[in-house]
Amino acid sequence: MATRLNERVATGAGTTNGMTRSRTITFAVAGGLAVGNLYWAQPLIGEIAGQLQVSSTVAASLVTATQIGYALGIFLIVPLGDVLNRRRMIPLILGLSALALLGAAVAPTFSLLLAALGGVGLTTVSAQLLTPLASELAAPEQRGRVLGTIASGALIGILLSRTISGAVAEFVGWRAIYVLAAILSVALAVVLSFMIPRLEQRPATNYFRLLGSVFTTVAHHRAAAPTILISAAVFSVFSLFWTSLTYLLSAPPFSFTVGQIGLFGLAGLVGAVAARRAGMFHDRGWSVPASGVTLGLLAVSLVGAWLGQSSVIAMIVVVIVLDLAAQATLVLGQTRLLSLPGQSRSRLNTAFVVSNFLGGAIGSALAGPLWAAGGWTTITVTAVAIVIVALLVWVFTRRGALTDQN
Repeated sequence: MATRLNERVATGAGTTNGMTRSRTITFAVAGGLAVGNLYWAQPLIGEIAGQLQVSSTVAASLVTATQIGYALGIFLIVPLGDVLNRRRMIPLILGLSALALLGAAVAPTFSLLLAALGGVGLTTVSAQLLTPLASELAAPEQRGRVLGTIASGALIGILLSRTISGAVAEFVGWRAIYVLAAILSVALAVVLSFMIPRLEQRPATNYFRLLGSVFTTVAHHRAAAPTILISAAVFSVFSLFWTSLTYLLSAPPFSFTVGQIGLFGLAGLVGAVAARRAGMFHDRGWSVPASGVTLGLLAVSLVGAWLGQSSVIAMIVVVIVLDLAAQATLVLGQTRLLSLPGQSRSRLNTAFVVSNFLGGAIGSALAGPLWAAGGWTTITVTAVAIVIVALLVWVFTRRGALTDQN
Protein backbone atom coordinates (compact mmCIF):
# COMPACT_ATOMS: atom_id res chain seq x y z
CA MET A 1 0.00 0.00 0.00
CA ALA A 2 1.36 3.33 -1.03
CA THR A 3 2.29 5.81 1.62
CA ARG A 4 0.10 8.87 1.57
CA LEU A 5 1.77 12.07 0.49
CA ASN A 6 1.10 14.58 3.23
CA GLU A 7 -0.23 17.64 1.46
CA ARG A 8 -2.00 20.36 3.35
CA VAL A 9 -5.21 21.99 2.24
CA ALA A 10 -5.51 25.56 3.42
CA THR A 11 -8.97 27.05 3.93
CA GLY A 12 -10.25 30.26 5.41
CA ALA A 13 -11.20 28.50 8.63
CA GLY A 14 -8.18 26.36 9.10
CA THR A 15 -6.47 23.34 7.53
CA THR A 16 -8.00 20.03 6.40
CA ASN A 17 -6.71 17.04 4.46
CA GLY A 18 -8.26 14.58 2.06
CA MET A 19 -10.78 14.21 -0.72
CA THR A 20 -14.16 15.50 0.41
CA ARG A 21 -17.29 14.44 -1.43
CA SER A 22 -17.69 17.84 -3.09
CA ARG A 23 -14.06 17.86 -4.23
CA THR A 24 -14.39 14.33 -5.60
CA ILE A 25 -17.53 15.22 -7.58
CA THR A 26 -15.98 18.44 -8.91
CA PHE A 27 -12.86 16.57 -10.04
CA ALA A 28 -15.08 13.96 -11.74
CA VAL A 29 -17.11 16.61 -13.58
CA ALA A 30 -13.97 18.46 -14.69
CA GLY A 31 -12.40 15.22 -15.86
CA GLY A 32 -15.55 14.27 -17.74
CA LEU A 33 -15.63 17.56 -19.61
CA ALA A 34 -11.92 17.46 -20.41
CA VAL A 35 -11.93 13.92 -21.81
CA GLY A 36 -15.28 14.50 -23.50
CA ASN A 37 -13.63 17.24 -25.58
CA LEU A 38 -11.79 14.49 -27.44
CA TYR A 39 -14.99 12.92 -28.73
CA TRP A 40 -17.33 15.72 -29.77
CA ALA A 41 -16.50 14.96 -33.41
CA GLN A 42 -17.08 11.22 -33.29
CA PRO A 43 -20.83 11.14 -34.13
CA LEU A 44 -20.44 14.20 -36.39
CA ILE A 45 -18.04 12.66 -38.89
CA GLY A 46 -20.63 12.48 -41.68
CA GLU A 47 -21.91 16.02 -41.18
CA ILE A 48 -18.43 17.55 -40.96
CA ALA A 49 -17.36 15.60 -44.06
CA GLY A 50 -20.30 16.96 -46.03
CA GLN A 51 -19.88 20.58 -44.93
CA LEU A 52 -16.10 20.70 -45.40
CA GLN A 53 -16.19 18.56 -48.57
CA VAL A 54 -14.02 15.61 -47.55
CA SER A 55 -14.76 11.88 -47.45
CA SER A 56 -16.03 10.18 -44.29
CA THR A 57 -12.77 8.21 -44.08
CA VAL A 58 -10.76 11.44 -44.14
CA ALA A 59 -13.11 13.07 -41.62
CA ALA A 60 -12.59 10.13 -39.24
CA SER A 61 -8.97 11.32 -38.91
CA LEU A 62 -10.30 14.15 -36.71
CA VAL A 63 -10.77 11.68 -33.86
CA THR A 64 -7.34 10.15 -34.45
CA ALA A 65 -5.62 13.57 -34.56
CA THR A 66 -7.31 14.62 -31.32
CA GLN A 67 -6.22 11.44 -29.56
CA ILE A 68 -2.63 11.78 -30.80
CA GLY A 69 -2.60 15.38 -29.60
CA TYR A 70 -3.92 14.19 -26.26
CA ALA A 71 -1.21 11.55 -25.94
CA LEU A 72 1.42 14.22 -26.66
CA GLY A 73 -0.15 16.55 -24.11
CA ILE A 74 -0.16 13.83 -21.50
CA PHE A 75 3.52 13.08 -22.09
CA LEU A 76 4.72 16.69 -22.34
CA ILE A 77 2.49 18.36 -19.74
CA VAL A 78 1.20 15.90 -17.13
CA PRO A 79 4.64 14.97 -15.65
CA LEU A 80 4.89 18.63 -14.60
CA GLY A 81 2.18 17.85 -12.06
CA ASP A 82 4.89 16.21 -9.93
CA VAL A 83 6.83 19.48 -9.65
CA LEU A 84 4.59 22.49 -10.43
CA ASN A 85 1.80 24.19 -8.49
CA ARG A 86 -1.32 22.37 -9.68
CA ARG A 87 -3.63 24.98 -8.18
CA ARG A 88 -2.37 27.38 -10.84
CA MET A 89 -1.46 24.87 -13.53
CA ILE A 90 -4.82 23.11 -13.95
CA PRO A 91 -6.96 26.27 -14.44
CA LEU A 92 -4.34 27.57 -16.91
CA ILE A 93 -4.55 24.34 -18.92
CA LEU A 94 -8.35 24.60 -18.98
CA GLY A 95 -8.07 28.16 -20.31
CA LEU A 96 -5.75 27.06 -23.13
CA SER A 97 -8.17 24.25 -23.95
CA ALA A 98 -10.99 26.81 -24.25
CA LEU A 99 -8.95 28.76 -26.81
CA ALA A 100 -8.33 25.62 -28.88
CA LEU A 101 -12.05 24.75 -28.74
CA LEU A 102 -12.94 28.21 -30.04
CA GLY A 103 -10.42 27.68 -32.84
CA ALA A 104 -12.26 24.48 -33.82
CA ALA A 105 -15.58 26.33 -33.73
CA VAL A 106 -14.49 28.91 -36.30
CA ALA A 107 -12.17 26.77 -38.49
CA PRO A 108 -13.12 27.50 -42.14
CA THR A 109 -11.35 24.47 -43.69
CA PHE A 110 -10.80 20.84 -42.81
CA SER A 111 -7.04 21.33 -42.43
CA LEU A 112 -7.53 24.13 -39.90
CA LEU A 113 -10.14 22.09 -38.04
CA LEU A 114 -7.71 19.16 -37.90
CA ALA A 115 -5.02 21.45 -36.47
CA ALA A 116 -7.42 23.01 -33.95
CA LEU A 117 -8.58 19.60 -32.72
CA GLY A 118 -4.97 18.52 -32.38
CA GLY A 119 -4.60 21.57 -30.14
CA VAL A 120 -7.70 20.54 -28.20
CA GLY A 121 -6.13 17.15 -27.60
CA LEU A 122 -2.84 18.70 -26.54
CA THR A 123 -4.45 20.95 -23.93
CA THR A 124 -7.37 18.90 -22.62
CA VAL A 125 -5.22 17.06 -20.08
CA SER A 126 -6.64 18.46 -16.85
CA ALA A 127 -8.36 15.17 -16.00
CA GLN A 128 -4.99 13.43 -15.87
CA LEU A 129 -3.58 16.09 -13.57
CA LEU A 130 -6.59 15.85 -11.25
CA THR A 131 -6.47 12.04 -10.96
CA PRO A 132 -2.99 11.71 -9.38
CA LEU A 133 -3.76 14.74 -7.22
CA ALA A 134 -6.88 12.97 -5.93
CA SER A 135 -4.80 9.83 -5.28
CA GLU A 136 -2.39 11.87 -3.14
CA LEU A 137 -5.12 13.61 -1.18
CA ALA A 138 -7.25 10.49 -0.60
CA ALA A 139 -6.72 8.27 2.43
CA PRO A 140 -5.42 4.79 1.43
CA GLU A 141 -8.67 3.11 2.45
CA GLN A 142 -10.75 5.40 0.18
CA ARG A 143 -8.36 5.67 -2.77
CA GLY A 144 -10.03 3.02 -4.93
CA ARG A 145 -13.50 4.50 -4.42
CA VAL A 146 -12.33 8.07 -5.10
CA LEU A 147 -10.38 7.15 -8.24
CA GLY A 148 -13.26 4.97 -9.43
CA THR A 149 -15.60 7.95 -9.18
CA ILE A 150 -13.23 10.29 -11.03
CA ALA A 151 -12.41 7.73 -13.71
CA SER A 152 -16.11 7.04 -14.22
CA GLY A 153 -16.65 10.77 -14.59
CA ALA A 154 -14.16 10.71 -17.45
CA LEU A 155 -15.92 7.81 -19.18
CA ILE A 156 -19.31 9.44 -18.66
CA GLY A 157 -17.86 12.53 -20.33
CA ILE A 158 -16.78 10.43 -23.32
CA LEU A 159 -20.23 8.87 -23.64
CA LEU A 160 -22.26 12.02 -23.03
CA SER A 161 -20.10 13.94 -25.50
CA ARG A 162 -21.50 11.77 -28.29
CA THR A 163 -25.10 12.28 -27.20
CA ILE A 164 -24.76 16.01 -26.59
CA SER A 165 -22.80 16.74 -29.77
CA GLY A 166 -25.28 14.77 -31.86
CA ALA A 167 -28.26 16.62 -30.36
CA VAL A 168 -26.65 20.07 -30.61
CA ALA A 169 -25.50 19.47 -34.18
CA GLU A 170 -28.98 18.41 -35.24
CA PHE A 171 -30.51 21.68 -34.03
CA VAL A 172 -27.84 24.39 -34.35
CA GLY A 173 -24.95 22.83 -36.27
CA TRP A 174 -21.76 21.08 -35.28
CA ARG A 175 -19.73 24.24 -34.58
CA ALA A 176 -21.95 25.23 -31.66
CA ILE A 177 -20.79 22.30 -29.54
CA TYR A 178 -17.23 23.63 -29.53
CA VAL A 179 -18.41 27.06 -28.41
CA LEU A 180 -20.38 25.45 -25.56
CA ALA A 181 -17.39 23.33 -24.53
CA ALA A 182 -15.15 26.42 -24.45
CA ILE A 183 -17.57 28.25 -22.16
CA LEU A 184 -17.76 25.26 -19.79
CA SER A 185 -13.96 24.96 -19.72
CA VAL A 186 -13.61 28.58 -18.60
CA ALA A 187 -16.28 28.10 -15.92
CA LEU A 188 -14.52 25.01 -14.55
CA ALA A 189 -11.17 26.81 -14.57
CA VAL A 190 -12.65 29.40 -12.22
CA VAL A 191 -14.25 26.78 -9.94
CA LEU A 192 -11.08 24.69 -9.70
CA SER A 193 -8.92 27.70 -8.90
CA PHE A 194 -10.84 27.80 -5.60
CA MET A 195 -11.48 24.05 -5.18
CA ILE A 196 -7.90 22.77 -5.58
CA PRO A 197 -6.11 22.99 -2.24
CA ARG A 198 -2.87 24.83 -1.55
CA LEU A 199 -0.12 22.23 -1.66
CA GLU A 200 3.41 22.08 -0.34
CA GLN A 201 5.96 23.18 -2.94
CA ARG A 202 8.10 20.42 -4.43
CA PRO A 203 11.73 20.68 -5.52
CA ALA A 204 12.32 21.93 -9.06
CA THR A 205 13.85 19.55 -11.59
CA ASN A 206 15.14 19.67 -15.16
CA TYR A 207 12.23 19.32 -17.60
CA PHE A 208 13.91 16.84 -19.95
CA ARG A 209 15.11 14.78 -17.00
CA LEU A 210 11.54 14.79 -15.75
CA LEU A 211 10.27 13.44 -19.08
CA GLY A 212 12.95 10.76 -19.11
CA SER A 213 12.00 9.71 -15.61
CA VAL A 214 8.58 8.63 -16.91
CA PHE A 215 10.31 5.63 -18.47
CA THR A 216 12.55 4.89 -15.50
CA THR A 217 9.58 5.12 -13.14
CA VAL A 218 7.70 2.50 -15.18
CA ALA A 219 10.79 0.28 -15.29
CA HIS A 220 11.22 0.60 -11.51
CA HIS A 221 7.86 -1.06 -10.79
CA ARG A 222 7.28 -4.57 -12.13
CA ALA A 223 3.54 -4.03 -11.89
CA ALA A 224 3.57 -1.05 -14.25
CA ALA A 225 4.36 -2.49 -17.69
CA PRO A 226 1.80 -5.34 -17.79
CA THR A 227 -0.89 -3.15 -16.27
CA ILE A 228 -0.24 -0.43 -18.85
CA LEU A 229 -0.22 -2.94 -21.73
CA ILE A 230 -3.55 -4.47 -20.68
CA SER A 231 -5.18 -1.06 -20.29
CA ALA A 232 -3.90 0.15 -23.67
CA ALA A 233 -5.35 -2.93 -25.35
CA VAL A 234 -8.71 -2.37 -23.66
CA PHE A 235 -8.83 1.29 -24.68
CA SER A 236 -7.92 0.37 -28.24
CA VAL A 237 -10.92 -1.97 -28.34
CA PHE A 238 -13.14 0.68 -26.74
CA SER A 239 -12.17 3.29 -29.35
CA LEU A 240 -12.40 0.84 -32.25
CA PHE A 241 -15.90 -0.20 -31.17
CA TRP A 242 -17.31 3.31 -30.70
CA THR A 243 -15.80 4.73 -33.89
CA SER A 244 -17.06 1.76 -35.91
CA LEU A 245 -20.49 1.91 -34.29
CA THR A 246 -21.09 5.17 -36.18
CA TYR A 247 -20.59 3.29 -39.47
CA LEU A 248 -22.88 0.45 -38.40
CA LEU A 249 -25.72 2.63 -37.17
CA SER A 250 -25.65 5.05 -40.13
CA ALA A 251 -25.92 2.17 -42.63
CA PRO A 252 -28.92 -0.09 -43.37
CA PRO A 253 -30.83 -1.66 -41.67
CA PHE A 254 -30.55 1.17 -39.10
CA SER A 255 -29.85 4.31 -41.20
CA PHE A 256 -29.90 6.44 -38.03
CA THR A 257 -29.43 10.21 -37.98
CA VAL A 258 -26.58 11.92 -36.13
CA GLY A 259 -28.88 12.64 -33.18
CA GLN A 260 -30.08 9.04 -32.98
CA ILE A 261 -26.52 7.70 -33.08
CA GLY A 262 -25.58 10.07 -30.27
CA LEU A 263 -28.33 8.62 -28.09
CA PHE A 264 -26.42 5.34 -27.87
CA GLY A 265 -24.05 7.17 -25.56
CA LEU A 266 -26.86 7.23 -22.98
CA ALA A 267 -26.93 3.43 -22.98
CA GLY A 268 -23.22 3.42 -22.30
CA LEU A 269 -23.81 5.58 -19.24
CA VAL A 270 -25.47 2.64 -17.50
CA GLY A 271 -22.29 0.61 -17.79
CA ALA A 272 -20.08 3.56 -16.84
CA VAL A 273 -22.07 4.31 -13.68
CA ALA A 274 -22.03 0.64 -12.69
CA ALA A 275 -18.26 0.51 -13.18
CA ARG A 276 -17.79 3.43 -10.79
CA ARG A 277 -17.58 1.00 -7.89
CA ALA A 278 -14.87 -1.13 -9.50
CA GLY A 279 -12.25 0.66 -7.39
CA MET A 280 -13.76 -0.92 -4.29
CA PHE A 281 -12.37 -4.29 -5.45
CA HIS A 282 -8.91 -2.74 -5.18
CA ASP A 283 -9.65 -1.45 -1.68
CA ARG A 284 -10.56 -5.05 -0.69
CA GLY A 285 -7.45 -6.59 -2.27
CA TRP A 286 -9.22 -8.19 -5.25
CA SER A 287 -7.90 -5.94 -8.02
CA VAL A 288 -5.99 -8.53 -10.07
CA PRO A 289 -8.63 -11.32 -10.15
CA ALA A 290 -11.34 -8.75 -10.82
CA SER A 291 -9.36 -7.54 -13.86
CA GLY A 292 -9.39 -11.06 -15.28
CA VAL A 293 -13.17 -11.22 -14.88
CA THR A 294 -13.72 -7.86 -16.57
CA LEU A 295 -11.48 -8.81 -19.50
CA GLY A 296 -13.52 -11.99 -19.99
CA LEU A 297 -16.73 -9.95 -19.86
CA LEU A 298 -15.33 -7.59 -22.49
CA ALA A 299 -14.67 -10.52 -24.84
CA VAL A 300 -18.21 -11.84 -24.31
CA SER A 301 -19.70 -8.41 -25.09
CA LEU A 302 -17.83 -8.30 -28.40
CA VAL A 303 -19.14 -11.72 -29.40
CA GLY A 304 -22.61 -10.38 -28.57
CA ALA A 305 -21.90 -7.34 -30.77
CA TRP A 306 -21.29 -9.64 -33.72
CA LEU A 307 -24.31 -11.85 -33.06
CA GLY A 308 -26.68 -8.91 -32.46
CA GLN A 309 -25.48 -6.55 -35.18
CA SER A 310 -28.93 -6.21 -36.78
CA SER A 311 -30.91 -5.67 -33.55
CA VAL A 312 -31.25 -2.32 -31.79
CA ILE A 313 -32.06 -3.97 -28.46
CA ALA A 314 -29.09 -6.33 -28.72
CA MET A 315 -26.73 -3.45 -29.51
CA ILE A 316 -27.99 -1.44 -26.54
CA VAL A 317 -27.27 -4.39 -24.24
CA VAL A 318 -23.83 -4.80 -25.82
CA VAL A 319 -23.03 -1.11 -25.28
CA ILE A 320 -23.95 -1.38 -21.58
CA VAL A 321 -21.90 -4.53 -20.95
CA LEU A 322 -18.93 -3.43 -23.05
CA ASP A 323 -18.68 -0.06 -21.31
CA LEU A 324 -19.00 -1.70 -17.88
CA ALA A 325 -16.22 -4.19 -18.65
CA ALA A 326 -13.87 -1.69 -20.30
CA GLN A 327 -14.29 1.00 -17.64
CA ALA A 328 -13.91 -1.45 -14.74
CA THR A 329 -10.67 -2.81 -16.25
CA LEU A 330 -9.28 0.71 -16.69
CA VAL A 331 -10.27 1.82 -13.17
CA LEU A 332 -8.62 -1.22 -11.60
CA GLY A 333 -5.43 -0.78 -13.62
CA GLN A 334 -5.13 2.94 -12.91
CA THR A 335 -5.80 2.46 -9.19
CA ARG A 336 -3.09 -0.23 -8.97
CA LEU A 337 -0.58 2.11 -10.61
CA LEU A 338 -1.44 5.12 -8.47
CA SER A 339 -1.19 3.03 -5.31
CA LEU A 340 2.45 2.15 -5.94
CA PRO A 341 4.95 3.69 -3.49
CA GLY A 342 6.67 7.01 -4.11
CA GLN A 343 5.90 10.55 -5.23
CA SER A 344 5.80 9.91 -8.98
CA ARG A 345 2.08 9.42 -9.48
CA SER A 346 1.80 12.02 -12.25
CA ARG A 347 4.54 10.24 -14.18
CA LEU A 348 2.92 6.83 -13.71
CA ASN A 349 -0.37 8.34 -14.79
CA THR A 350 1.39 9.86 -17.79
CA ALA A 351 2.63 6.44 -18.92
CA PHE A 352 -0.82 4.94 -18.29
CA VAL A 353 -2.80 7.54 -20.22
CA VAL A 354 -0.31 8.03 -23.08
CA SER A 355 -0.36 4.29 -23.70
CA ASN A 356 -4.15 4.21 -23.50
CA PHE A 357 -4.65 6.98 -25.99
CA LEU A 358 -2.03 5.71 -28.37
CA GLY A 359 -3.99 2.47 -28.23
CA GLY A 360 -7.18 4.48 -28.71
CA ALA A 361 -5.69 6.32 -31.70
CA ILE A 362 -4.75 2.98 -33.25
CA GLY A 363 -8.25 1.67 -32.61
CA SER A 364 -9.98 4.67 -34.20
CA ALA A 365 -7.52 4.65 -37.13
CA LEU A 366 -8.25 0.95 -37.79
CA ALA A 367 -12.01 1.50 -37.83
CA GLY A 368 -12.23 2.92 -41.37
CA PRO A 369 -9.96 0.37 -43.12
CA LEU A 370 -11.44 -2.58 -41.21
CA TRP A 371 -14.98 -1.45 -42.03
CA ALA A 372 -14.06 -1.12 -45.72
CA ALA A 373 -12.35 -4.53 -45.68
CA GLY A 374 -15.08 -6.62 -44.08
CA GLY A 375 -17.65 -4.55 -42.22
CA TRP A 376 -18.82 -5.24 -38.69
CA THR A 377 -17.59 -8.86 -38.68
CA THR A 378 -14.00 -7.78 -39.32
CA ILE A 379 -14.33 -5.09 -36.64
CA THR A 380 -15.53 -7.50 -33.95
CA VAL A 381 -13.06 -10.28 -34.83
CA THR A 382 -10.17 -7.82 -34.58
CA ALA A 383 -11.46 -6.47 -31.26
CA VAL A 384 -11.79 -9.98 -29.79
CA ALA A 385 -8.23 -10.80 -30.90
CA ILE A 386 -6.91 -7.73 -29.05
CA VAL A 387 -8.78 -8.72 -25.88
CA ILE A 388 -7.35 -12.25 -26.10
CA VAL A 389 -3.83 -10.76 -26.17
CA ALA A 390 -4.68 -8.73 -23.06
CA LEU A 391 -6.01 -11.84 -21.34
CA LEU A 392 -2.79 -13.71 -22.12
CA VAL A 393 -0.75 -10.89 -20.57
CA TRP A 394 -2.99 -11.06 -17.49
CA VAL A 395 -2.62 -14.86 -17.23
CA PHE A 396 1.18 -14.83 -17.43
CA THR A 397 1.75 -11.86 -15.09
CA ARG A 398 -1.04 -12.04 -12.51
CA ARG A 399 0.95 -13.99 -9.91
CA GLY A 400 4.03 -11.77 -10.07
CA ALA A 401 4.32 -8.42 -11.76
CA LEU A 402 0.68 -7.36 -11.49
CA THR A 403 0.75 -7.70 -7.70
CA ASP A 404 4.20 -6.24 -7.12
CA GLN A 405 4.16 -3.25 -4.77
CA ASN A 406 7.89 -2.73 -4.50
